[in-house]
Amino acid sequence: MASQWERLLKNQGVWVGSFTQVSPGGEILEDVPTEVALLAQDGGSLMRQEIRKWPTGQPIQETVLEYRSLGRGVLFCEDGAFSQGSIQWSPVSEFGAELGLIYGQERLRLALVFPRQASLGRLTLIREHLKGERPSLRSPLSVDSLLGTWVGRGTTVYPDYQPETALASRLMITDSGDTVTQTLSLDSGATLQSQGQRVGSTIQFSQGRQPVTVLLLPSGASATFPTAIVPGQPFFLEVGWLITPTLRQRLIRTYDERGTWVSLTQVMEEKLG
Repeated sequence: MASQWERLLKNQGVWVGSFTQVSPGGEILEDVPTEVALLAQDGGSLMRQEIRKWPTGQPIQETVLEYRSLGRGVLFCEDGAFSQGSIQWSPVSEFGAELGLIYGQERLRLALVFPRQASLGRLTLIREHLKGERPSLRSPLSVDSLLGTWVGRGTTVYPDYQPETALASRLMITDSGDTVTQTLSLDSGATLQSQGQRVGSTIQFSQGRQPVTVLLLPSGASATFPTAIVPGQPFFLEVGWLITPTLRQRLIRTYDERGTWVSLTQVMEEKLG
């Protein structure tokens, strides 16, 4: 099994794309061309990260970071997918996380920020491809593209480095008018069902003790987050990526009832039929 540092190295390269600022309701606010270089040096023991942004009507913005170790708030999955961010939620401090998926020559990243409030304040969608490669063209995510039965396999990694665990799932998504129903069956035997209402570019799941918003985004992406974080209730942040009409990845960063980060789960799903 690859170490966390070896998994970081799977992100090496020069990634070209854009940082897209999106409102919590799905409105595109700004799209800034970017280039992010991840360059392993010193025999692979040092990572140099060079970030360049070209905001409209402004000078180029450049940031350079170098590091030899990973912080407490970051974890990588086997293929290089990762999440970094807050390890503890508090209502009196800024809270947020980045979740990144990688598939072939492309990456999809999502940054969510809760600025000292229970509801989402800022969201950034980052779409990238390796320099010199041609990115795939994907339509904005729609509810219709998600309907059907998805069979998934996943792996959970933990910030305390306990052994990774595997899971299998079966997710059925149906709709009736403006109501979307999700039925999730796990290999443990548990079955969870929830119903949400379509509201603009979102699906609002208001049942349960922790209401959840699913935001449909460009390029087959989705963001799932608490509509408003309820103290004393567990919650999660998720990025989804419809890579092809029958292949989807999801990355889920989970917090417990104390607001403490407890795990990171990557799920690869295939659509039946």
